[in-house]
Amino acid sequence: MGSLETERKIVGWAATDSTGHLAPYTYSLRDTGPEDVFIKVISCGVCHTDIHQIKNDLGMSHYPMVPGHEVVGEVVEVGSDVTKFKVGDVVGVGVIVGSCKNCHPCKSEIEQYCNKKIWSYNDVYTDGKPTQGGFAESMVVDQKFVVRIPDGMSPEQAAPLLCAGLTVYSPLKHFGLKQSGLRGGILGLGGVGHMGVKIAKAMGHHVTVISSSDKKRVEAMEHLGADEYLVSSDVESMQKAADQLDYIIDTVPVVHPLEPYLSLLKLDGKLILMGVINTPLQFVTPMVMLGRKSITGSFIGSMKETEEMLEFCKEKGLASMIEVIKMDYINTAFERLEKNDVRYRFVVDVAGSKLIP
Repeated sequence: MGSLETERKIVGWAATDSTGHLAPYTYSLRDTGPEDVFIKVISCGVCHTDIHQIKNDLGMSHYPMVPGHEVVGEVVEVGSDVTKFKVGDVVGVGVIVGSCKNCHPCKSEIEQYCNKKIWSYNDVYTDGKPTQGGFAESMVVDQKFVVRIPDGMSPEQAAPLLCAGLTVYSPLKHFGLKQSGLRGGILGLGGVGHMGVKIAKAMGHHVTVISSSDKKRVEAMEHLGADEYLVSSDVESMQKAADQLDYIIDTVPVVHPLEPYLSLLKLDGKLILMGVINTPLQFVTPMVMLGRKSITGSFIGSMKETEEMLEFCKEKGLASMIEVIKMDYINTAFERLEKNDVRYRFVVDVAGSKLIP
C-alpha cells in the first residue's frame, strides 16, 4: 500500500471570490483513511454548474474554491479497508463524495438524494475541512463514491459521462423510459443535451432536438443523429409537433417558459427538468391537467447507475464530443461556456497541464 505523509500539499486552480476567476492555489489533502482512495487526476470535465458555483449565483459559495466534478484519475494509494480498487486502476469521481449512509435514500442506493450528501467541492467534509474538486493534482475520496472506468474508455472521453451522461441516463431509467420505440425531446444542445441525444438514440428512441434557433440543426441531425429538429420560436412547427413526445429532457440552465414544451407532450408525458435555475418558472395548470402531464426533476444519478451508465456507453460505443484544453485556458473556457461556444464539453487535461505557470 505504501504510506504517504499525513498532510499532502497539492496545487489546484481556485476561485477566491465571486468574479469566478481561477488561479493556482496550494492546499492540503487529508491522509488516505481506511476507506479512502488517493487519486492522481488525469482529466476533468467542465460543467455549467461550475460557473454557478464559482460566481456564487446560488448564494452559497465559499472561497477559495477548486471546482471540477467530472474527474478521471489513476489510483495512487488505497486505504487498508479498500476492496474495490487497487493501485493503477483508472477511476472516476462525480458530483458527490459523501453521504450519511443511514437514511432512506442511502439505504435504497440513491445516495444522491441524501439530505446530508457531501459535494465534491464547495462543501465541508466529515473532518471539518472544505472539499475541493478535480481542477487539481490529486483528490482523496471514499471508495463508495469512486467508480472504475471501463477498459478501453479514454479518460477525457469518460470524464463528461460522470455528470452529463449520468444526468440523462438516470431519469430515463427511473421513469421507465429505456425501452425502444419511445419519442423523446431534448431541449437545449449543450453538454448534457448532446449526451441526451446520444443516449436516447442508443436506447432506440425517436429523438427531436428543440432549440431556440436554427443554428445547431446540422450538428443535431448529421453529427449527433437526431431524427427531427424543432425551433421553439417557429409557432407553426411547434403546433404541428403538439402531443407527440413521451418525454422531454429540459437541460436549459436559464429562465424559460414551460408551456410551449408542455404542449409537445403526449398524454402522461413527462417534462424532466435538469438545468440549475434559481428563479421561479411558470405555467398554467390546465397545460398539465388536460394531458395528465408531469413536470419533474432529476439530480445526477446513483453510484450504481454511474457504473451501469458507463457500461452502457462502452457497449454502445458512445463518446462525448469534447474540446480538450490545458488548465491555463480555463478562464477563457468559462467565458466561452457562458456563450454556449463549445461543442459540447470542455475537458481539462490536468495531468498534461503546468498547474503553476
